[in-house]
Amino acid sequence: MEMLGARDRLDWPPEEGTAAGLQAFAVDKNFLSSLRGILLETELALTFIIFICFTASISTYMAAALLEFFITLAFLFLYATQYYQRFDRVNWPCLDFLRCVSAIVIFLVISIAAVTSRDGAAIAAFVFGIILVSVFAYDIFKIYQTEMAPRATEALGPQLVDLGLSDICPLLCLIQLVLHLAELGKAFLDGENG
Repeated sequence: MEMLGARDRLDWPPEEGTAAGLQAFAVDKNFLSSLRGILLETELALTFIIFICFTASISTYMAAALLEFFITLAFLFLYATQYYQRFDRVNWPCLDFLRCVSAIVIFLVISIAAVTSRDGAAIAAFVFGIILVSVFAYDIFKIYQTEMAPRATEALGPQLVDLGLSDICPLLCLIQLVLHLAELGKAFLDGENG
């Protein structure tokens, strides 16, 4: 079996002309409406909202939100245009997994640091930051489930049994976290006042 690189494809190099050059950047609308695309779009929107909140309140934290906005925008562009397939030596699921893990750490730290300022926009950034952390955590779970778990299942064979609950458990945990977010914030603020 012969392994082909990105430049060994039949459609490479692209035909001459401006229209042929722009075909490489055609947006895949199916990807944008898929779960993966919706997760990236949600991450992009929430990072932009957090950036605006930090710009209005604590400008020292806005760089982290802006950097994550551009990184997420780049991933959305690469996935939506299928341009990432030209970089066949990059392990995209691993890179995306690491992007999500680093974003969780960064947004947890800056969200907790922002809530201590007691500014209205900073508290809004905290709430959106916690929601964004949960979206990134769900993204990590889906990356693991689609990319890494099938390889482990193939290695173990028929020893694993899926009860059909693997998709609903993270969603229930996310809903529970969002429902108790106001109580956690109030308890945190009451603890500092008391």
